[in-house]
Amino acid sequence: MSVPAAAAAPNWDLTLKVTTADQTHALGAALGAELERGDLLVLTGELGAGKTTFTQGLGEGMGVRAGVISPTFVLVRIHPNLPDGPRPGGPDLVHVDAYRLGSASEIDDIDLENTMDSSVTVVEWGRGRVEHLSESRLEVDLHRAVGLETPRPGAGGPQPDHPETLDFDTDDDDEPRTIVLRGFGPRWSDRPFWADSAGGAFTGSSAIEGTP
Repeated sequence: MSVPAAAAAPNWDLTLKVTTADQTHALGAALGAELERGDLLVLTGELGAGKTTFTQGLGEGMGVRAGVISPTFVLVRIHPNLPDGPRPGGPDLVHVDAYRLGSASEIDDIDLENTMDSSVTVVEWGRGRVEHLSESRLEVDLHRAVGLETPRPGAGGPQPDHPETLDFDTDDDDEPRTIVLRGFGPRWSDRPFWADSAGGAFTGSSAIEGTP
């Protein structure tokens, strides 16, 4: 059964700056190690912003089967937890692309609620479509320093300026990116444990700056 959407105001936000795809991946892996069953992540970012690279990092940190790619033509891909991985018995990763889904009702048609409680659900292009699935969510916005204009939040389907643009950003260029995380609801009442020291949490940390 659907639950009311989380409150409009986030509990906290965190802005990080990365300069390489490896750092985007590492940030995802650090977060993935903390994710639990029932977690909902909403990813937003223009073409080449690093959504797939970030999700690959999440999968590594969660210890799920490798091979995370953009699920553009298959709306939902499930990556099972590996019994011999770093988190045996942990949650599966359900990776969703809502780019061509125009409303919350279309999200309901793919029955994400059946896996929500047992998995971590990551939805690209999910803003304005999936908030009703959980009282808590973590929003992750990825922005390129130079690139296409960020889509209007909640806009469904192909963007007017780029009517047939699809996101195959599995191989990101090494260029500066800004990643903004926002926590909503009781699950994300506190920032991730590494947030306060994010600037020194990674190799080559001088290129990653945390903004409280």
